[in-house]
Amino acid sequence: MCGITGVMYFEDREPSESMLKSMTDCIVHRGPDDFGFWSENRIGLGFRRLSIIDIAEGHQPLSNEDDTVWIAFNGEIYNYKYLRNTLQSKGHQFRTHSDTEVIVHLYEEYGEECVKQLRGMFGFVIWDRRKKKLFGARDHFGIKPFYYYNDGRRFLFGSEVKSILAADGIERNIHTESLLNYLTFQYVPEPTTMFEGIHKLPPGHSVTVTYDGHMSIQRYWDPILAPEERPFGDYVEQIREMLKDSVVHHMQSDVERGCFLSSGIDSTAIAAHMRQIEPIRTFSVGFEGANNETVIARQTAQALDTEHYDKIITQQDYFGSLAKAVWHQDEPVADPSAIALYHVAQLAREHVTVVLSGEGADELFGGYRIYCEPGSLAPVERLPHGVKRMLHALARVLPSGVYGRNYLLRGTTPLEERFLGNAKIFSEDMKAELVRVDREMLRSYRNPVQVAKQFYDKSKHLDPVSRMQYIDMNLWMPGDILMKADKMTMAHSLELRVPFLDVELYEVSRRIPAKYRIAEGTTKYIFRKAMEGIIPDFILNRPKLGFPVPMRDWMKGPQGKVILEQIEGSGIEDYIQMEAVRRMMKGHQSGQGDYARRIWTIYMFALWHQTFMEEQQAPTLAQVR
Repeated sequence: MCGITGVMYFEDREPSESMLKSMTDCIVHRGPDDFGFWSENRIGLGFRRLSIIDIAEGHQPLSNEDDTVWIAFNGEIYNYKYLRNTLQSKGHQFRTHSDTEVIVHLYEEYGEECVKQLRGMFGFVIWDRRKKKLFGARDHFGIKPFYYYNDGRRFLFGSEVKSILAADGIERNIHTESLLNYLTFQYVPEPTTMFEGIHKLPPGHSVTVTYDGHMSIQRYWDPILAPEERPFGDYVEQIREMLKDSVVHHMQSDVERGCFLSSGIDSTAIAAHMRQIEPIRTFSVGFEGANNETVIARQTAQALDTEHYDKIITQQDYFGSLAKAVWHQDEPVADPSAIALYHVAQLAREHVTVVLSGEGADELFGGYRIYCEPGSLAPVERLPHGVKRMLHALARVLPSGVYGRNYLLRGTTPLEERFLGNAKIFSEDMKAELVRVDREMLRSYRNPVQVAKQFYDKSKHLDPVSRMQYIDMNLWMPGDILMKADKMTMAHSLELRVPFLDVELYEVSRRIPAKYRIAEGTTKYIFRKAMEGIIPDFILNRPKLGFPVPMRDWMKGPQGKVILEQIEGSGIEDYIQMEAVRRMMKGHQSGQGDYARRIWTIYMFALWHQTFMEEQQAPTLAQVR
């Protein structure tokens, strides 16, 4: 696992080593073991390395035998040994045993189509000296990040926004549309970022930049579901077989490995499969109170016979780490569990360099409670259109809190408008009262419904549950789940691997009918059945908790006042109506409503703004580690 960065100029000019060094130094946490630079006219590549595979020979940037193809690569390719053997049979000569060199020769053999043969997580760029073009790609699911900036004179890229900001002549401006969408999604949906001019290459996409500055982006893979009617038992056996195969491939490394372990089925399934192969270390964190996950995690570790480590995160621990976590995130992510992930990664890094985790299982197998909603709303959705329109109008005039009002509203609202993913913090009406932007902008910007529309349009032939999963795989998963997973683990130079997000396992999961995913009022029904006999019975049907951060209780105490003061002093008054924030905090502390998630969303934007727009200074290495 590493960090990459670099620049391509659209005129004859060689990148300065000092700029490449600055762009690389600010991501030292992604690769503290090694670094490298390579440049020539128009092109410069920078690299930081966390040594995982082929520790002795895996230095980058790396080239082919005649130096006509150069690569800077971040990630892991799990089928690299198979690909290496295939390429050797075609006459390719290798100088190292690294997965990086496999991509170089794969590109020589197949060109840009090489990306379709990769099984793993990656963000990389290849400079083709013969064709005078830059080719970059991001993995299928978006496990690894890829940021870029193109101003018509140069193309900058990096594993983190910080590298691009460290380049010469980059101005920091907020992308207003991204802010408006962030307030709903709790993250900035791809391909934009909170920074004007800086973009994310979406998952499953590649980018080509030619010598004269022409840039084109192509989608090489699409996680569209394709349910097939086959016997339930067939799918159960395939899930078991392919998950085991995926875990085996994800355990390839030349360093110590471990596993995150919560109280849920996903991480337990990964840990159980790992433990069948070798003794392992497991790690968990929790908060004091009734939903302390470390209690169940400890019981699970005992049942699996792992070497277990856990930690209780205090309120002081949590808020004391916010400044570091926000700097590492690059963009605001208003998911309170991100900070818990920061702490469990810190704990794990004291013992191992690589951890496996359970991200992606909910999106693949239907694990969110909201996926049960189409079934519960079916009686209303089947009514004639005119009746639904009348019921919707009636529900809107009923007082808030009246029993059945929300059910009628959601049942009479089209799926495309009511479901935008796992978070919907601020509605458009709420944003109109909260933000200080031009009213015309609020009416005309590419809003959350329009962001999701492209994915709804492509999934019209699917059932509602499958469409919801497709939305989450394109928005929620890369924007929230994988964003925080990468940034919060890399903050501690810890490589995180996610065996559920494997293209071979996905080929099984995408074909499972919705009736097998959501059944008997249970989420991930078929996956739970597949794990019978593999994980402890007391875990099989536990409800999903995630990291249950006691935020609403903390905000009711003195911490609420501190949060409000920090928001007020962050410099966001040009974007956010402070009086609206004060009203929310007052209402939350007086018990008039639960505004914790909305306040937290504003708070994360405020801390991000103070870090990247007000101070504009990176913490020292000692401060961020």
